[in-house]
Amino acid sequence: MPLSGEAIRTMNYVDDISVTLRRILTTLPSLTEEERHRIAEYIKNSEPNYETVLNSIEKK
Repeated sequence: MPLSGEAIRTMNYVDDISVTLRRILTTLPSLTEEERHRIAEYIKNSEPNYETVLNSIEKK
């Protein structure tokens, strides 16, 4: 079954998220431990976060 245009666009959004996460990963070594900790907390507290989206997808 072919994917709808909306599904393909959504998959492109996931690709964009992956690119952003790779950029974050390449930056982390240059940060201090405190900065990494603050970024980790910022990501955990962002809403919606990756886990929230995955849970929403799995529920439907």
